[in-house]
Amino acid sequence: MNRGKLSTTIGIASLGLLATMLSGCAAPAGDVPAAGPATELRLGYFDNVTHAPALVGLEKGFFEEELGDTTLTPQIFSAGPATIEALSAGAIDAAYIGPNPAVNSFVASGGQSLRIVAGAASGGAALVVRPGIDSPADFAGTTLATPQLGNTQDVALRNWLSAEGYETSTTGGGDVAITPTENAQTLALFQSGQIDGAWLPEPWVSRLVLDAGAEVLVDEASLWEDGAFPTTVLAVRAEFLAEHPDAVEALLAGHTQSVAWLNENPSEAGAVINAKLAADTGKSLPDPVIERALEHVTFTTDPLAATFPVLLKAGVDAGTAKAGDINGLFDLAALNAVLSAAGAAPVTAGELGTE
Repeated sequence: MNRGKLSTTIGIASLGLLATMLSGCAAPAGDVPAAGPATELRLGYFDNVTHAPALVGLEKGFFEEELGDTTLTPQIFSAGPATIEALSAGAIDAAYIGPNPAVNSFVASGGQSLRIVAGAASGGAALVVRPGIDSPADFAGTTLATPQLGNTQDVALRNWLSAEGYETSTTGGGDVAITPTENAQTLALFQSGQIDGAWLPEPWVSRLVLDAGAEVLVDEASLWEDGAFPTTVLAVRAEFLAEHPDAVEALLAGHTQSVAWLNENPSEAGAVINAKLAADTGKSLPDPVIERALEHVTFTTDPLAATFPVLLKAGVDAGTAKAGDINGLFDLAALNAVLSAAGAAPVTAGELGTE
C-alpha cells in the first residue's frame, strides 16, 4: 500500500422512514443561495479504521484549525443508514459514510439530499468466517452478520452470496440468514458461536481474526479491478453546501491534511487513531489489531466515482436500493481547489457531477 503521498486516488421500517424523511429534503445545492459563514458544522463519523481521516482530523485538530470561527460538533454513528437518517433530517451537516447509503439517499431524494465531496478510504472490508467454512459450498443454512441493512458491507455480502447461487432476504430468510448487527455485538455473537461469520469493515475484520479465531474467506479487494473500491466517502447535505461553501472548503482542507498525514506517517498512524478511539469509547485497540487493519486500508481523497454505477446496481440487486439516476452525486470542485492549492492532482467525478 502506498502511504508515501497524498492519493488522489436498519429493518424495512427504517428504510421506509428514510424514504419519508428524504421526501422533505432541501432543494439541490445550486438552487439555494449562500447564507454567509456557518456558525457550526456538525460532522458524523464512525469509530472504524476506515474512517481514520475523520479520527486523525479530529485528534490532531486539522478540522478545527481550518474551520476557524465555525464550531465543529462531532457525532459518532455505527453504520451508514442511521447516519443518512441524521443527515437527511438536518441533525448533522456532513458525514464520513459508506458509498451505498450515500447513493440510496441521493436516488431516493431525486438528487436533493446530499453531495459526495471527497473520498476518504479504499479497501478494508472482508468476509470472515468460522473455521470449517472453507468455500462458498459451505454456506447453506449459515447465519452471517453485517453492520446494518443496506449498508455497504451488507450490499456486498448479499451480492456475493447471490453470485454463488444463494438466495437471501432483507427480512432474514433465505438459504443464508443475514442478521444486521452492530459491530461490537457481532464480535460477541461470533465468539459465542451464534453466527458463522460476517462481512465487516476494519478494524472489525482484524478483531474477529485476531481476537476470535475467524478466517478471511473473501477480501473484498479481490472482487474489484486493481483492488480499488470505496469504503468511506465524505458527504455533505446539499443545502449546507449551497449555504456555506466556505465552511465545506475549510472542512475539505482539514480532510486533505488528514489524508496526507496518514499517508506520510504510517508508523505514527496507529497511535493517533487509537488515541481518538480511546477518547470516544474508553478503549483502544491492541497494537496487532490496528497494525493488521491499517495494512488493508488505503487513504485517499479520490471517491473512485467510476465504481458508483456498479455500487448502485449492487444495491438494487440486493433489494436494499431503488434504481435511479446518480448524475450530480458528486461535487468535487472545492476538493479540487484545495488539492490544486497544495500542488496535488485533481480527482474526477466520472461524469457524475462537478469537478
